[in-house]
Amino acid sequence: MKLSIVASVYNEELSLKLFHEETTRFLKSCVNDYEIIFVNDGSSDDSLSVIKEIMNRDDRVGMVSFSRNFGHEAAMIAGIDYATGDGIICMDSDLQHPPETIPEILAKFEEGYDVISMVRTANKKVGLIKKVTSKGFYKVLNALSPVRFEENASDFFALSARAAKVLRQDYRERVRFLRGMVQIIGFNKTALEYEAHDRVAGESKYSIKKLIRFSYNALCSFSDVPLRLGIYAGVMVGLIGLIIMIYSIISKFVYGAPAGYPTLIVVICFMFFVTLVSIGIIGEYLAVLFTEIKGRPIYLVRDVYIPEKENDDEINPTVQKI
Repeated sequence: MKLSIVASVYNEELSLKLFHEETTRFLKSCVNDYEIIFVNDGSSDDSLSVIKEIMNRDDRVGMVSFSRNFGHEAAMIAGIDYATGDGIICMDSDLQHPPETIPEILAKFEEGYDVISMVRTANKKVGLIKKVTSKGFYKVLNALSPVRFEENASDFFALSARAAKVLRQDYRERVRFLRGMVQIIGFNKTALEYEAHDRVAGESKYSIKKLIRFSYNALCSFSDVPLRLGIYAGVMVGLIGLIIMIYSIISKFVYGAPAGYPTLIVVICFMFFVTLVSIGIIGEYLAVLFTEIKGRPIYLVRDVYIPEKENDDEINPTVQKI
């Protein structure tokens, strides 16, 4: 069995050599045939030079380099597109995804599993707020989506060749939640737990703004419940209005005066709030549709070297190069 390691790289010059050493050490202990594909996601540091240096020392290392930064998920998709192994493991190059789990993943492949989700159990460097929001995100996503996702599943996962083929050919959305897509394609799937390591160098590239956008893209990709919030809110406002109307009529006969202006102002403000929120939700879905309709490429490749398949345009006909 040939195993492919796909590692996304964005300004990780300080961790790449150690990642290569650690990953290679575990690969050699459990598999004879393997490749490591670094996907350079438009790094602005010396990551590209470090990758080329590693390639000169190890002929099992390949590289896909983007024309600019397209994002972490685009990098993983590119790695899957170019991987040639019977099994593919996607992981980060900062060593937060532990290479020592590779033998366990390989064992699951040998048991016949096609999709292996890696579920994070602990990360000592993550603060309480991020832990709570991450857990809350999956609770909300599972509540709104018709399918159930593994809580705390990460962008660390593994696919068989036939599962990867489905992603290459059929799941080419521009707005995507890749760790969710991996879990809904079917086939035999399982999950393994791991404890996230500390970053060996650098800082996280996910800002709060990016995390919020990432979360909303996930909801838009897998649930249409937010589109119905306007209907639900409208029904609630109607019931509240009915209650206020009954209260006003009773007040007129009991107290001799109709409901005052404060009640009217509160109702109007609340209805405007619901209306604007509903329009905003619809606008987000329209933005997703607009992005998909434009049909722009998920990524553009500037340079590519894959062992034994250098510059092979037949790897994936959907890949666009410049």
